[in-house]
Amino acid sequence: MKIITLSPEQFQAYASSHRYRNFYQTTAYGNTMKLHGYEIHYLGFQDEHGTLLGATLLIFKEVFMGNKMAYAPRGMLFDYSNSFFLEELMTKLKKLLGKQGFIYLKIDPFIPVNIRSKDGSILNSNPEAGIILENLKSAGFQHYSAQLNFENQKPRFEAVVTLNQDIKEVYQNFDKRTRYKIKKAMRSGIEILEGTEENIKDFYEFIKRKQTHSLAYYQDLYNNFQEQATLYLAKLNTETFVINSKQLYEREMDRNDALAKQVQNQDIKGKKKRTLLNTKMESDKLLNTYKKDLVWATELLKENPKGILVGGALTITYDQAVYLFIEGLNPKFKELNSNYLLKWEILRRAKKEKFKYVNLNGITGNFEEEEGKFQGLNEMKLGYHAVITEYVGEFDFIINGLTYNLYRNLNKEKDKKSPPPKKQETKKGNNS
Repeated sequence: MKIITLSPEQFQAYASSHRYRNFYQTTAYGNTMKLHGYEIHYLGFQDEHGTLLGATLLIFKEVFMGNKMAYAPRGMLFDYSNSFFLEELMTKLKKLLGKQGFIYLKIDPFIPVNIRSKDGSILNSNPEAGIILENLKSAGFQHYSAQLNFENQKPRFEAVVTLNQDIKEVYQNFDKRTRYKIKKAMRSGIEILEGTEENIKDFYEFIKRKQTHSLAYYQDLYNNFQEQATLYLAKLNTETFVINSKQLYEREMDRNDALAKQVQNQDIKGKKKRTLLNTKMESDKLLNTYKKDLVWATELLKENPKGILVGGALTITYDQAVYLFIEGLNPKFKELNSNYLLKWEILRRAKKEKFKYVNLNGITGNFEEEEGKFQGLNEMKLGYHAVITEYVGEFDFIINGLTYNLYRNLNKEKDKKSPPPKKQETKKGNNS
């Protein structure tokens, strides 16, 4: 086997038809990372006849005393089920990268292991997954197998909605709570618009609290993926918000008055009376909520007569799918549920454009935990009748063991000495 350098065009041609193709293993993604602190290699793996057996985008940078780490995002594109070729490749790659001052290579291949239901039950399994895992370990990779949340470079578990039904059936399959929140967003005056490059700065305001990437990163990502990237913006129509809030308040006021008259009726007694009193109390609470919303909506209309952006999402289309790359919202408007309507619009449009599925990005794989930091995220994404794709996970291939261990130990010490992060309110359902 021979390792060669590929031109961007050669790499793209090979990668676009590979079994494990994905948008991270593209020149568009490579060009983005090159602008943000990484160098890149496009490598090809040839057999003795010059036929490509595999290829990969490697992004790399110096991390410790002039030494480098390499990362093949959602790669390498290779047949991991062939143990002989894999071991030969890693022997040669270790020698090549070792000469160039690399400490280790990290990979997280785009290889599904299981398809799970929303409660974590296995629906389908990849029959090659066990063989692939053993081959990777035999070739010298260390597996980070216990990572259930977001410890890895890319999520190990993702929520995926298939679009093999009529769009009305797709909607009806959503959880009742999800449909309610979509309707509430529409009643509140949330509208979904398609943004342009000029709106990236607005969009960044919704995601910067949970990201280490800069505004320029998202501008470059959007430009490098060109037609594959779509920016969605959630806008609150403040006039609609006032009109609908007023209607809800007035309707509930009439209902509340009618309930009050029934409560005073002496002929209604016993269980029926208690039920009526409970209904009246619930109406009182609703009336108070609607009144607050109307006051809030009126203030917003005065301050923002043309409406206000409250959230957004960036998607990337690749192969036959739409990927939710990242989303965010203004926490002040969280109760309006713009993030639910955003996802519904992404699904609706994907179906219209004949994509086969929508990947809603990462969720936690800790399905037994009833309460936790990410449970709101899981409930939101899985509420769209999504199934869970579990990937094979993340691996390190150590090239220079002594330097690797020193680097890892020093990083652990830095983490211990670093002050704890400032406590922030958990934004359930807003991570990607």
